[in-house]
This record gives sequence, C-alpha cells and structure tokens, in this order.
Amino acid sequence: MRLLFAEDDLDISKAVQTLLERSGYSVDAVYNGQDAIDYIEQADYDGVILDWMMPKKSGIEVLSLMRSKGISTPVLILTARDAIEDRVAGLDMGADDYLPKPFAASELLARVRAMLRRKEDYRHDVITFSDVELDRSAMLIRCGSKSVSLNNKAFQLMEMLVEHPGAVLSIDQIMERVWGWDSDAEVNVVWVNISTLRKKLTELNAHVKIKAVRGVGYSLESTL
Repeated sequence: MRLLFAEDDLDISKAVQTLLERSGYSVDAVYNGQDAIDYIEQADYDGVILDWMMPKKSGIEVLSLMRSKGISTPVLILTARDAIEDRVAGLDMGADDYLPKPFAASELLARVRAMLRRKEDYRHDVITFSDVELDRSAMLIRCGSKSVSLNNKAFQLMEMLVEHPGAVLSIDQIMERVWGWDSDAEVNVVWVNISTLRKKLTELNAHVKIKAVRGVGYSLESTL
C-alpha cells in the first residue's frame, strides 16, 4: 500500500518513513503542506499522514482542501497539539484518526492499519490469482504448501500485477506507483525486480508468469 507522509521535521520524517517502509508500505515523504496537496492531487494514495503544524499550509488546511475537492483518501493527523478541542477540530474537518506526539512506533503502525481498514475499498490481507496467493500482512507469495518472502519493492510490484491480472502495466505506471513520481531511481530497477519475481514464481512452481510486452511494459498471466 502507498502512503504520503507530510512532516516538516526531517529527523521525524526519516524515522517514520523508515518504520513504515520496513512494515511493507511504499512511502512518499514531503516537508510542507503545499507539497502535500500537490502530491495528493497527482497520485493515488491508500492513506495520508499529516503533521498539523507545517510551513506553507498546515495539516488541517491540507485536509480541508482534500475534502473540499472530494478526495476521500483516509487521513491520520500527527501533532503535538493534544487538547480535546484540537482533536475535535481535526476529526470534524474530516480526519479519520488523530495521534498526539510523542507516540510509540507500535501505536503509529496500529493506527495506520486501522485507518486503512476504514477505506471504502478495503482490501483483504490475502489476494489471489490463478494458483498464487499474495499475503500482504507477511509480505510473501504462496503456492500450495510453498511460500517465499519478498522485499518491499518487489512486493509492491507483485501486488500491482496481481491487482491488474492480464493488464499491461507500463514502466511509467510501475515507477510512479512503486517508486514514486519524483524518485531518483533508474528505470532498470523495474527489470531487476521483475527478474526477482520470475525467479520466486519458478521456485514455487506457480502456474503464473510475468510477460514482457516489448516497448510497453509487463502483464501477469496464468498458464493453467
């Protein structure tokens, strides 16, 4: 799942981004409210985490703009402002949850999971295609009694393929979804991760293959 994290404190931003990525999320980090709304308008996020006090636009202003534009992406507000009236204001503005600073890493992850469960198009932890299961909670692929684990980016890529079976996904679509539209990563990381996924599927003896469409992208197909 893909998250946007907006926090102007660079140390907190880096720590939380690392925590979320180690937990299987793809994370875009921004450091002010204007960039936050720009990113939200240009990409499809599963959830947004906003610091309340940020330069250019506050988290509450970003949230207000999102809801006024009809963007229903779930939002978790992080802030040092823990007064009851502040929490009420955030929730009334359309936030899905509110977590005061300082917070424990375990509670943040629990709140993120709860926030994502409330998303209207909530996705189950296990999704299937042909004889393959993709387990989001454990970040692994299963086929029959066998299973193999995946790193974060390979998992995100496999998740994207399983969610769109048979569809040809372009390199640009994959780069934007998995690595982020402003990533410094080179496009060859897609090929490297496709190669990894093919090896994993072979290990599992899965009746699924990743087909390359020359000059276009990749698609996931069943061989049953």
